[in-house]
Amino acid sequence: MAYTTIDKPSDYFVTKLYNGSDSAQSITGLDFQPDWVWLKRRSSVRGHTVYDAPRGATYGIYPDLSDKESVGSSALTAFTSDGFSLGADDRVSGSGHTYVSWNWEANGAGASNTAGSINTTKTSASTTSGFSIVTYTGTGSNATLGHGLGIKPSVIMVKNLETNGEDWAIYNEALGYSKYLKLNSTTTVSTNTNRFNAVPTTSLINIGAVNETNQSSKKHVAYCFANIQGFSKMGTYTGNGNADGAFVYTGFKPAWVLLKNTAATEAYFLFDNKRGVNGAMVAAFPDETAADGGAADNIDLLSNGFKLRASGAIVNSVAEFFYMAFAENPLVTSTGVPATAR
Repeated sequence: MAYTTIDKPSDYFVTKLYNGSDSAQSITGLDFQPDWVWLKRRSSVRGHTVYDAPRGATYGIYPDLSDKESVGSSALTAFTSDGFSLGADDRVSGSGHTYVSWNWEANGAGASNTAGSINTTKTSASTTSGFSIVTYTGTGSNATLGHGLGIKPSVIMVKNLETNGEDWAIYNEALGYSKYLKLNSTTTVSTNTNRFNAVPTTSLINIGAVNETNQSSKKHVAYCFANIQGFSKMGTYTGNGNADGAFVYTGFKPAWVLLKNTAATEAYFLFDNKRGVNGAMVAAFPDETAADGGAADNIDLLSNGFKLRASGAIVNSVAEFFYMAFAENPLVTSTGVPATAR
């Protein structure tokens, strides 16, 4: 059975639902000040938006687009001690619409990290939850960056902040550094060593010389995630093509699961424990603007992992799938007591 150092995962990650208002409002009730906030309108077509503390409130980037960073005073306007403040922008708070926010804690605005060949502008890292946010200016040459985690990251998402048309690049340890996915695209896994040119170390990310991850004189952001027992799990699984689908062991009950077929041009599927229940899970699509989707290709969130309940190519064909998962509850607490006994 899996032990954990995090008995209360909601101190580091939580999904929060809210209603839009067409006016300024505060979203509260988190057990921490969020440092990475991912917002999506659920009730109709509208794009995703991501904000983080190192770049500062009002600076948005878009998981479903290759667009550069934008600045707006009427979307997310501040990070607060237990949530965030919003303006009246209908992308994040339109009247009559429902919204979802996915929230992670790192370590505030962060500070420069001088461990790599590039001194990062800001590195905000939680060594407890295995999540860091790294902002830096590219050099156009192979380089290293200090990620601040103290352990190897398993997933890294990088976005060029200043140049339109540059895709998100995703490194996944299970796929290897020579392969990458694009968060904003349904494309299959690609092979190229110019985005991530070596395996990360316990202190450094290795980036290549292409514009997506390291354009000369341009700002970038990297979101780094490590596997933390009982809290987070990332990797790949192989689907079985059956309605009685594959089971993926995580060592915790997932609160959030992101899936992508690496071999087919299928959408990313994102599930959480607030927008649906087993048997009727609701999906979001990070590479699309679509509203919440139904349960056509479904999973169950179990006490020790997740179970695919469909045979479709989106979640469970006979292929390799990339996944990320964060915990609602660990399977076993730090004292060895089953979490369900609490």
